Amino acid sequence: MLPSMALTLDRTTPVPVVPTPVTVWRGRHASRIAWVGLAGFGAIFALVKARLSDAVDLAMTLKLQRRSHRVVETVMRAVSWPGFPPQSRFIPAVIAAGLVVSRLRLEAACFVMAWGTALISTGAKTLMNRPRPVAGTDLRVVAAPLGGSSFPSGHVLTYVGVYGFLAYLLFVLLPKGPGRGIGVAGLVGLVGLVGPSRIQQGHHWMTDVMASYLLGTSYVIGVAAVYRRLKARSTWVDA
Repeated sequence: MLPSMALTLDRTTPVPVVPTPVTVWRGRHASRIAWVGLAGFGAIFALVKARLSDAVDLAMTLKLQRRSHRVVETVMRAVSWPGFPPQSRFIPAVIAAGLVVSRLRLEAACFVMAWGTALISTGAKTLMNRPRPVAGTDLRVVAAPLGGSSFPSGHVLTYVGVYGFLAYLLFVLLPKGPGRGIGVAGLVGLVGLVGPSRIQQGHHWMTDVMASYLLGTSYVIGVAAVYRRLKARSTWVDA
């Protein structure tokens, strides 16, 4: 599994070095994005807790569902499928095992850390305890194995952690080429579409989704920073 990844870590392969000023700038830029994401999550959390977003959330759900199409509904169902149990537990576990088999133990450990967004989602849901959308005259809710409160979206938060971080690993480990581009684009597309799918299917409100994207992105940036530091340290040790 993932042989091209393993090859990139061969000790005979030269390790690309980014100039220190560029590395520092990238780190600071990512940190700012992470703090902005956390602030945005906090703001949405406060709005939802005070029930100031209910009207906007309902309006956006109804608007999105009215513009639905059979093809769109099929795509939305397919995009959401990996986020339901048991596949939501099985797929990430298989990915982590694949990384270990490919001798990418550090990557596997950080991937499991990124998968921790699932636990973060559980904790945030307990704090908010927001009711999920309920089917009515205009509002449609697709039958699915749902659990917990509506805020935040467990699907979105988990996808950002699992598939977002996997996209990052593909980008930094695979050599530049069509394979890397297709893999990264596919994973980013999956993460980008899962949010609208949760609203379109009536399982979450817009603010649930937005908050999850913000919190998940901040968390993944933090995991990526840990990965880069550990990777740099292991590279120096191996040298």
